[in-house]
Amino acid sequence: QRRSLAPSQVAKRKLSGGSGQDEGWTARRVSRLQEAFIRSILSKPFKVPIPNYTGALGVRALGLKRAGVRKALHDPFADDALVLYEPPTLSHVDLLIFAVLCVRLMLLYLPQGVKFLWECVTGRRIPGSYGCIMADEMGLGKTLQCITLIWTLLRQSPDFKPEIDKVIVVSPSSLVRNWSNEVQKWLGGRVTPLAIDGGSKDDIDRQLVNFISQYGLRVPSPILIISYETFRLHAAVLHKGKVGLVICDEGHRLKNSDNQTYQALNAMAAQRRVLISGTPIQNDLLEYFSLVHFVNAGILGTAQEFKKRFELPILKGRDADANEKDRQAGEEKLTELISVVNRCLIRRTSDILSKYLPVKIEQVVCCRLTPLQKELYQRFLRQAEPLDSLEEGGKMNVSTLSSITSLKKLCNHPALIYDKCVEGAEGFQGALDLFPPGYCTKAVEPHLSGKMLVLDYILAITKTTTDDKVVLVSNYTQTLDLFEKLCRSRRYQYVRLDGTMSIKKRAKIVERFNSPSNPEFIFMLSSKAGGCGLNLIGANRLVMFDPDWNPANDEQAMARVWRDGQRKTCYIYRLLATGTIEEKILQRQAHKKALSSCVVDEEQNVERHFSLGELRELFSLNEDTVSDTHDKFRCRRCVNGREARPPAEDADCTSDLSQWNHCFDKKGLRDQVLKSCWDAAVSFVFHQRSHEEQKGVV
Repeated sequence: QRRSLAPSQVAKRKLSGGSGQDEGWTARRVSRLQEAFIRSILSKPFKVPIPNYTGALGVRALGLKRAGVRKALHDPFADDALVLYEPPTLSHVDLLIFAVLCVRLMLLYLPQGVKFLWECVTGRRIPGSYGCIMADEMGLGKTLQCITLIWTLLRQSPDFKPEIDKVIVVSPSSLVRNWSNEVQKWLGGRVTPLAIDGGSKDDIDRQLVNFISQYGLRVPSPILIISYETFRLHAAVLHKGKVGLVICDEGHRLKNSDNQTYQALNAMAAQRRVLISGTPIQNDLLEYFSLVHFVNAGILGTAQEFKKRFELPILKGRDADANEKDRQAGEEKLTELISVVNRCLIRRTSDILSKYLPVKIEQVVCCRLTPLQKELYQRFLRQAEPLDSLEEGGKMNVSTLSSITSLKKLCNHPALIYDKCVEGAEGFQGALDLFPPGYCTKAVEPHLSGKMLVLDYILAITKTTTDDKVVLVSNYTQTLDLFEKLCRSRRYQYVRLDGTMSIKKRAKIVERFNSPSNPEFIFMLSSKAGGCGLNLIGANRLVMFDPDWNPANDEQAMARVWRDGQRKTCYIYRLLATGTIEEKILQRQAHKKALSSCVVDEEQNVERHFSLGELRELFSLNEDTVSDTHDKFRCRRCVNGREARPPAEDADCTSDLSQWNHCFDKKGLRDQVLKSCWDAAVSFVFHQRSHEEQKGVV
């Protein structure tokens, strides 16, 4: 008799006293059905959970290597594919290619840079050395090229496995968040970077321990972005593990091999090292040696060997008093140095951006001192006698440096040295009587400073005749205070970035200022705090109010507006006080840039401008010139203060001012201001031609 196996019927039979034999038969039947059901599930073949997958599965278990020819991850013949490694023709090793970012590398020079970096860090350019210097000038996409390198090394290699598992990016604190944003922008969430830009010591140590202890093919957070200061303070934690690659942004911070940051980074267990710096030579060749030694130790020998073999002969040959034999020996050593370093250094200048960016015009404006500035300047030179404080051999001591600072501040505005006049400090005794009656520092008075007067004109005409925005750059926060007073009196809207602003807030105000709908007209920038890495493409005019001894600082600051994304013609105004220490600083910059041009850019026939005894000329005031710099470089183009021939027709003085092609060209600025006011403040204008003019386009 057949009985129902439904639970309700089985329960009824139990209540009515069904037999134990029936219950046992029912349990066995359920067990057999369950076993058959499970076996039917397990007997089904594996199916790849990918829609429309047609590849062969075979009978081998998952996780085992498949026999046969291995294939590259991407098609090397696809459009925009970048082949980093191509084996010999007879080899069966497949091609290594990179395809995630290739479609974004639109500019022709970017793939070349990525390939150079990859060949260096994998030891294919210099056997046994795994480092390089990315020395492209500002605005050429060094960050994007390095992100491309990072992604490639984290995912692929000629051996069909990741080359590295972790990367550390060390940058200035103001750029930590910018690096994190760039990684997320270009990699689209494929990698989650760990950016540390603040927090308590215990919290930072905990994050670093978690990072350094990661290993394997798929590390959760393979990219650590950290500031130089934080790395130095927590180096002991990071030294406990190994890292596949270290990238140092703004790497010229490592120019001194004796500082703690250099030593902490150099002790890191990281064979592959990339140093990013648009200005690898800032002051002297020994700093250049420190950078090269950091990425590839030993290729230039020790510091003492480098100094004897390269530095002394090159500098001796470039001195203004050198004889022909010394010059010839210096050129030979320079050629030898370039041939060694170029194997691990890539350098492209901003000239290649002329195809992709609008015109950039740089003008050096020499501004006359006002009668008050002239009297204060002369009185300081008479009373302080800074020449007497120069040590034997032309070296400067603390007193000399203080005198230089006082003169630089006086060139900006007499208000900056007013407190010293009140105190009767050395060099300013009795100077308080020279100020106008009732003078007060609470209100800015532009007519008391030649440069401030010119700045006032530039801002007024720009505001009333254009919709352009302006970046004002200075080395002193006191000068930024004067800018603020001027903006408030003229009712200009502005933002200010200096060392007192937090890192997180910096990124927000930069983003807000770059927005076309934002009403701020002026961005005030301290070159010490934000001169590197910021993109201020919302403005297309930049005023460099005072020069710095290090030309790299000025170059970095002036490159903030002429960058990728800029759509307008850019104007750079460098203001100098005529005949003062500021012109001497510019001349010294030209000397340093000439050295960099020969060693890094490989330019030839750069003029030798200075002898060793000219340091004493710093403390003098040349009142009988329209431009001391123009006289110093003996311009052969100008006749009686006027340009004799158009720049394009003159090939003889292209190197007189190092990389500056200069001429007497007031017209470009005179069209923007009232002629009478402009002539009252400006004595001379150097004009650096745009890249289009240099190439004959304009």
